[in-house]
Amino acid sequence: QVRLMESGGGSVQAGGSLRLSCAASGDTDTYKYYGWFRQNPQKGREGIAGINPDGIANYEDSVKGRFTISLDNFENILYLEMNSLKPEDSGVYLCAADYRPLIKADGTIWYPGGPSVRTPLNGYWGQGTRVTVSS
Repeated sequence: QVRLMESGGGSVQAGGSLRLSCAASGDTDTYKYYGWFRQNPQKGREGIAGINPDGIANYEDSVKGRFTISLDNFENILYLEMNSLKPEDSGVYLCAADYRPLIKADGTIWYPGGPSVRTPLNGYWGQGTRVTVSS
C-alpha cells in the first residue's frame, strides 16, 4: 500500500504561482510512477503531469511550459511547480502513484486523441488539495 498526502494548495490571482507537494510513504519501491491530476466541474478529472523514476516527464497540452513536475526519489516527495496560473487551472489537484508508467517515455500520447497522462487503474490516490485562481 501507498499513502499520498498533498499540500500547497491555496488561492492566487491569475498570473501567480503555486508549488504543490505530495509526500509518499509505503511501498514506493513498487508504486514509483507518479502523476498529478486536476478535478473540476468543467473537465472532470484529467491528468496534467506525469513522471517516471528516471525523471522523464510529460504534460497535458494546456499546462506545457507553465507547470513543472519533479520527484525527490530520496525523500519520496512529488512536486508540481505551477506558474502563470489561469482561472481555468482552478480545481482540486490530486497526486497518484502506480506500478506502471503513467506517461510514455517518448513524450507522445497514449493513443490517438487520448491523454498524455493516463489514469491509474490499480494505483493509489491522495485526498487532494484545492487551487483557486481568480481573474
